[in-house]
Order: sequence, then C-alpha cells, then structure tokens
Amino acid sequence: MPQFFLNKRLILLLVSVIVLVALIGFSLKDNRELSWPEQFLQDTVSVFQSIFHKPATYVSNFFENVNDLKNTYEENELLKSRLDEYMQLEADLQEYKIENEKLKAELGKVADLRDYDPIFSAVIGRNPDKWYDYVSIDKGEQDGVEPNMAVVTAQGLVGKVKSTSQFTSTVQLLSATDLKNRISAEVQPLPVADGDEKENDTTKNNEKITGLIEGYDEEKGALLLRRIESNVKLVEGQKVITAGIGGVFPGGILIGEITEVEPDSYGLEQMAYVKPAANFYDIDRVWVAKRNAASEDPVEALAEEEEEES
Repeated sequence: MPQFFLNKRLILLLVSVIVLVALIGFSLKDNRELSWPEQFLQDTVSVFQSIFHKPATYVSNFFENVNDLKNTYEENELLKSRLDEYMQLEADLQEYKIENEKLKAELGKVADLRDYDPIFSAVIGRNPDKWYDYVSIDKGEQDGVEPNMAVVTAQGLVGKVKSTSQFTSTVQLLSATDLKNRISAEVQPLPVADGDEKENDTTKNNEKITGLIEGYDEEKGALLLRRIESNVKLVEGQKVITAGIGGVFPGGILIGEITEVEPDSYGLEQMAYVKPAANFYDIDRVWVAKRNAASEDPVEALAEEEEEES
C-alpha cells in the first residue's frame, strides 16, 4: 500500500511537469489567441492596476511634493540668511565709507599740525550732567599725552587735555563753563576779491588780531572771544583760529566763525561770539596734538595770573 501511494505521487508529479511544459510551449507560440483563463487573469490584473494606480500615484506625488516643499523651505531659509548677510555687509560698507571719509579728513588736517605729532584716540566716556564740559579718551601718559595739549577733530579744535592717568585722559571742551578755560586765538582777515580796493581794518599793516576764547554762551551756542581792542573792526564771517603762541597749541587750527560783535561792559574792549566749527554734542574720534618741545603759552599764563590776582 505505501508503495502504491509512492508510485501514484510520482506519476502525478510527472503528469504535472508534462502539463506545465506543454503550457509553456503553448504560451510561446506566436500569433495565438489568448485562452479564456488568460483573458480573465489579464483583465483582472488590469482592473486592479487601474484601481490602485491613481491612489498610488497620488500618494507618490504627495510625498514628492512634501519633499520639494521641504527643500524649498531649506533653500528659502538659506536665501534669507544670505540676504541678512548682504544687508549687514551693505550696512558695514556704508559705515566703512563714512569712517574712511572721516579718516581722510583727519589725515588732511594732520598735515597742518606742522611739528606736532598726532595721537589718535577715541572717546570712551561722557558724563550726561556735564555733557558740554568734559569727555574721556582712551589715551594717557603711556601714550605721551600731557595736560594742556590741544584736542582736535576733523572739523576743528574741541578743547584741551585737563588731566591724565596712565591709560586714559580727561579732555576739557571749549564749551566748558570753567572760568580758567582759556585758549589764545587769532582772527583771520576776510579774503579780498580781485580788483576790490576796499580793505577791512584787520588787513591793514598785516597786524594780527589776537584774543582769548573764554566762556561759552549756551543760549546762542557760541564761544566768547574776549580781550580784543575796541578800535579794531571785526566782521561777521571772519574765521577764528588758534594763535599758536608759545608752542602749547599748534597754530592755525580752526576754532570757528564770528557771528556777532559787541562791546564789553566797560567799553574799553570788545567781545565776539564765535560759532564753533566742531560739533561739541557729537564727538567720537579725536586726536591729541603732542608737542615736540613743551612750553607755556604766555597769553594763557598772563590771563591766569590776572585771574589769580583779581
């Protein structure tokens, strides 16, 4: 009995192989018509393909769109960061341009200091209660800064060194209310046009008109130029520069321009209001005029002695 079943299985296997080979051979024939089982199977597969094709395509497109959206977001973030960098670079470029113009102006002024070595410095401190009196700079005795040295910007004179420490200094501005804050000054004659025979009194005999900058009128925003003889005619628009007497200050540094002239209370001398060339409110970069040979300004020394005696 077991032998019979074994033979039966073998015969069934052989028959199956023969049928399979026949079907393969039959299916390989050219120009044959499909049998109904093949047609049924092909139509069934086609129906299922058409049913699942669109959802599968939709899902595939959805994930592709999500991936594209993610890539677009990342590219957008990258472009925004690049745009921010560009805007920052543009702002830095504008700042560098302004800085360059300031430095060019400062270098042009340095040439006028003659035998004085400029010590470039930055303002590091300012008291709001004494905004127009003092500023602190980042240079001190270690850099060669000494009291009474002139402090200048590209626009003109702003003050002098009041006191120093090893690494910083305090600058007293021309607008300070200290009565001993005096600077010897000189009034420049107005330029005479070609063919104009009329001369103002300040050009006669090439005589110098000197005085002292002492005091500041907050209401008019002007420096007070005193100690000028009453017989000298001053004209609005005349430039006022440092006199350079005694070697403490360089000569020829612009202080400002005369805007108004009036006699003093006794009528023996006259006083002029001088609009400062420098902006005392906004000071960020200065340089100190380091003198090669220290000497005392006789005009300022005389004024201080008179003050002490009085």
